[in-house]
Amino acid sequence: MKRYAAEFVGTFWLVLGGCGSAVLAAGFPGLGIGFAGVSLAFGLSVLTGAYAFGHISGAHFNPAVSIGLWVGGRFDKKELAPYIVAQVLGGVLAGAVLYLIASGKAGFEVGGFASNGYGDLSPGGYSLLSALICEIVLTALFLVVILGATDKRAPAGFAPIAIGLCLTLIHLISIPVTNTSVNPARSTAVALFAESGALGQLWLFWVAPIVGGVLGALVYKFIGEVKK
Repeated sequence: MKRYAAEFVGTFWLVLGGCGSAVLAAGFPGLGIGFAGVSLAFGLSVLTGAYAFGHISGAHFNPAVSIGLWVGGRFDKKELAPYIVAQVLGGVLAGAVLYLIASGKAGFEVGGFASNGYGDLSPGGYSLLSALICEIVLTALFLVVILGATDKRAPAGFAPIAIGLCLTLIHLISIPVTNTSVNPARSTAVALFAESGALGQLWLFWVAPIVGGVLGALVYKFIGEVKK
């Protein structure tokens, strides 16, 4: 139960830190942090969360990561469903808290609310196919970095830094395309509150990251697995 609680709180922190920076700070007049700042916020959220909870739950904070780690032989299948439920619930609570904070400003409009999308809902107007490829490839590479950084042969203690910087880079690449998901819990958390039609496109931000997570795990097993 403590592991599930760690995943709940860690995903809460990831969504509040990453999506919160996008909703509250990205476009603030004169002081906006922009998409580079949002990218860094997501990276810092997972980095700090990994150091806080990695020794308790493994610090997945992402259903695609949990599934990828299972495929990669690093996670027990029986823990998948409880982990995913904890991650989604933690993310949704963070979305609700963020909504309560943001709606306290006069003239607040929900709009996209840091949600993900393609076509008309893509920040850069990218197509469904572009979004699908982007999310699959970047999630796959995210899993490769996670599996490599947490390998027993990797330098100890540095995994959260590598993973946090990887997530930052992923956002720098893909915010214009999909507003960056690579995490179904993160996408669900804000799509529930958005007024942009994001719920209708949420399926892609479950399917693509999970497919990418599986592919990334298979790639790392091929490259990094040591034969006994």
